[in-house]
Formats: sequence, structure tokens, C-alpha cells
Amino acid sequence: MEIIYIFINIIIPVFLLIGIGVVMHKSFQLDLFTLAKLNIYFLSPGFVLVNLYESSFSIGLLGKVILFFAVFICVLYVLVQLIAKAGRYSKGVRGVFTNSVLLYNSGNYGIPVNDLAFKQDPVAATIQVIVMTLQNVFSYTYGVFSLRAVEEGRGRAMIGLLKMPAIYAMFLGVLLNVGNVKLPDFIIKPGEYVADAMVGIALITLGAQVAQLTFKFKLLIVYFSLGVRLIVGPVLAGLIIWVLGYEGLLAQALFISSAMPSSVNSAIIAQEYRGEPELAAQIVLASTVFSMVTVTLTIYFSQLLF
Repeated sequence: MEIIYIFINIIIPVFLLIGIGVVMHKSFQLDLFTLAKLNIYFLSPGFVLVNLYESSFSIGLLGKVILFFAVFICVLYVLVQLIAKAGRYSKGVRGVFTNSVLLYNSGNYGIPVNDLAFKQDPVAATIQVIVMTLQNVFSYTYGVFSLRAVEEGRGRAMIGLLKMPAIYAMFLGVLLNVGNVKLPDFIIKPGEYVADAMVGIALITLGAQVAQLTFKFKLLIVYFSLGVRLIVGPVLAGLIIWVLGYEGLLAQALFISSAMPSSVNSAIIAQEYRGEPELAAQIVLASTVFSMVTVTLTIYFSQLLF
């Protein structure tokens, strides 16, 4: 059965490495600060740069991904605000709920899933890289502003954004690709080694991050977040893709990317700005676990719909 094949060959490999990360953190108390810095400032930008440089893509593709992302985020934002208003959530809870839906794990979860689902197809990888970069930018702008609207928060967020090397790596990769610049082997080879290391280390890091989270089954808002992020999100993405007229690999990659669980960034931001950190952590943990089922189904339906 196709669904079982997808689960075993795409989802299980991802969660095996996440599980190893959980065990290693429980056993050795891994330094999450160092792992995060390694991913953000070394592996992710290397992965972004090399994939954009080596991939065959057009500025048109870049524009299409950006258009989808902008529309998708705007539609989700309106939906979560309506839900939050109907539920009469406090400002803190509303901020966490919004971030848990809008900030999804397109990097250290989305990249490996894309890699396995599309069998390392360079164009599919490029699409996911662009989504990941856009999510990084969004996380450190709106993601922070939604929980800290004072000037100190804005300034800190902007400084954090300007320090994100993945943004510069994306622009550099696009320029080198479009300009048809030939890099020497002594430069591109180390870059390829860095890119190859990204998936494994990213999943180990995610496992270590998840290992320190706890979950309580009685918080109803957690289930609302799961429903919107893991089920409603892909449905809306599918409708947007249909309206925009996207087809084939582009449609499939964007559809699958929309189904990723809540980003660990949403919990990190909530912790840093003291905005319901326990609630944010529980949503991240729950969405990561339940995504084993929903991401499997999304991959399956992507083959039928597009």
C-alpha cells in the first residue's frame, strides 16, 4: 500500500534520527546552544548556497514560491486571528497560537522530508530551500514582533534578522547561479560537504530540542493548533496552489512543505520573550509527534492531486 510505503521509507528515517537526537540528549545533555549555532550559522547557509548554486532554476520559480508563501501566510494569519477572537484568548496565548501555526519547521524537518520524498531532486530541494529561508526571515520579524511589540523587541529582532546568514546565502546562491559563475573545486567541494552534513545534524538537533519538552493532554488550545497547522494548513495550501495554477513538482513540493509541524523557533521565541513558553513548547512537541501521520497523508495526496 502506497501510504505504508511512504511512512516506512520517508517518515520513519526522519524520526529515527530525531529519536537518536532524543536519546543522545537524554544521555549526554547535548549543548543545544552550540547545536543551534552550528545549524543557523554554518550548516543551513552552506546548504542554501550550494543547492541554489547547483540547481537549475529560474527567477520565475523564485517569484512563484515567494508569491505562494506570502498568500499562504496571509490566509493562515486571518484564520488564526478569527479563531483567537472567537476563543477570547489573552494576548500572550494569541501570540503563541498564531506563531505555532504561521512558523512551521521547514528547515530541520522540511528539508529531510523533501530530500526523501523527491529522491534528492535538485529543483524540489531548491523550492524547499527558498521556503526555509523565507520562514527564517518571517520567524525573526513577525514571530518576535507578535510577542514583543516594544521598541527593544523590534530592535533586537532586526539585529537578529540581519545576522541570519541563510538570507545572504540565498541571494549569493541566486546571483552565482543566474550569473553562471563557475566556482573552483577547492571552494565548492567543502561547500558540498557542509550541505551533505546538514540533514543529519539538523534532525539530531531537532531530537535534542524536543527531548526537553513536555506535553499535557488537557490543554484544548494545543489541539486547535494541531488541527490548523497539520490539517487545515495543507488544505488551504492545496486550494491556493490550485488558484495560482501551479502544477507538477512545484505544486507537490509546496503542498508538502505546508504540512510541516510547528517550528521549534516558536517555542524559543516564546521562551526568550516570556510569552506562554510552556504552551508553546507543548504545541511544538505535539505537532512534531502527530505529524508522523499527517505528513505521510500529505505526501500521499500530493501524488494524487498534483
